[in-house]
Amino acid sequence: MSASGSDPESSKPHVRPGTRADGTHDDDSLTEFGYKPELKRTLGNFHTFAAGISYISILTGTFQLFYFGVSFGGPAYWWSWPMVFVGQLMVALCFCELAARYPVAGSIYNWAKQLGGPHIGWLGGWMMLTATMVSLSAVALAYQVTLPQISSWFQFIGDGTGKTDAAANAVLLGTVLIAFTTLVNAFGVKLMARINSAGVAIELLAAIILIILLAAHTTRGPSALLETNGLGAGDSLGYFGAFLTASLASAYVMYGFDTASSLGEESKDPGRNAPRAILRALIASFLIGGLILMFALLAVPDLQAKQLSVDGLQYVVLSTLGSTIGQIVLWCVVIAITVCELAVHTAGIRLAFAMARDNNLPAASLLAKVSPRFQTPVLPAVVIGLVAIAILVLNVNQPQIFSVITSIAIIMIYLAYLAVTGPMLYRRLRGRWTPAEGKFSLGKFGLPVNILAVLWGAAMSLNLAWPRAQVYNATGPQHWYLRWGAFVFIGVVAGGGFAYYWFVQRKKTGVLASHAVDEPFDPTTPTP
Repeated sequence: MSASGSDPESSKPHVRPGTRADGTHDDDSLTEFGYKPELKRTLGNFHTFAAGISYISILTGTFQLFYFGVSFGGPAYWWSWPMVFVGQLMVALCFCELAARYPVAGSIYNWAKQLGGPHIGWLGGWMMLTATMVSLSAVALAYQVTLPQISSWFQFIGDGTGKTDAAANAVLLGTVLIAFTTLVNAFGVKLMARINSAGVAIELLAAIILIILLAAHTTRGPSALLETNGLGAGDSLGYFGAFLTASLASAYVMYGFDTASSLGEESKDPGRNAPRAILRALIASFLIGGLILMFALLAVPDLQAKQLSVDGLQYVVLSTLGSTIGQIVLWCVVIAITVCELAVHTAGIRLAFAMARDNNLPAASLLAKVSPRFQTPVLPAVVIGLVAIAILVLNVNQPQIFSVITSIAIIMIYLAYLAVTGPMLYRRLRGRWTPAEGKFSLGKFGLPVNILAVLWGAAMSLNLAWPRAQVYNATGPQHWYLRWGAFVFIGVVAGGGFAYYWFVQRKKTGVLASHAVDEPFDPTTPTP
């Protein structure tokens, strides 16, 4: 019967699944980009929050980099933690507005494309994708920092005293971890979310217990957080220069909060939930991580112990809490590393899928194919895993070069963020930015926050890339290409990648027919 007939049911407008009471729909942002919905929406509030916080992974970052901060900044390096938080909060607030307006897969790529055009979008996505694959390898190396301290049984190659024992063993352990995250991600987002959420719950509980235990063992007052250990004396910038170097330990940790939005196509009500997840992940990481670092410095038996600059937080935990409790905490760190690796891999897959869907990668139609069984892109999971393992193998005989590439990967992520906040600021200044109606909005604070986000991103990128021997050529002999590795490597990746895009891929760019929406959806018009 027609809608004008006598059947009352036929006269009612059909409502698409996922349509909310206000008439909006979870897939509206997709149709605005020209995409049809393909990924399954199964993720709730905690799942998206867990994805963001597991990417940041406080236990992974603090246990992996505490030694670096203390080595170059002394206990006073702690103040870099709130400094980095404030800067990244400005970026996160901008991302919250974007997540409310455009909650789509591969958030950084699609945001940069929407704000700055296809060329900036591709470059931002390419930088983020390359950095993600390197980060996947870098996080996998954290197993070597923790597992052999739990038991020598995990030192499969040599006894750890040989010149390349640790590096080779790190590759072996890291390869196993990457293989695991590849399999989990290939079997669908639901399995990934369950494992990730369980791991995050354990990580958060362990972190809170660790804070309480360290607080109960404090041996000195807060004034210890002002100790510089005489570092920076004789340098042109004095302690400020040493502090800027040490601040990298914090800058290396507090990013990846955009992952909550990158899962927007698989989340329920992402326009409202993604901004909340981004802020909650960043704020929770700041509070928990800051307290762990603070009480570790106040509780360690000897603040001048050389082990602080070698074994870092692992030494603090074992020497302060004893072997039994210390090992339990270290096992929780292993879980944190695992879910961090899982989140990094997941974010990379969504980014690759998003770029491939626009025919912006080689073999795009294959990379953008969604498994009908698992409802997730399987090939990007495998390809990213294999590339990460290949990068990891470089660490066997060239650990110094690998540390350079790892540092550069973080810079590339900060630059990818700038590819979003920069064009967003340009649009604000031109009066061409409108937040999503009825959702997260910075209002009158949008412009100053956006300006601070751009200034912060540019300043920290320069600080990260500065040709310090301590970061880029720590062990010698000195090589110019290592000291200037940030500029050389990023120039090659950005320049070479963009040249490929400009001369090859640019001519093919456009939403693949198999992923294009048939008709744009107008939420004000009832679906017949």
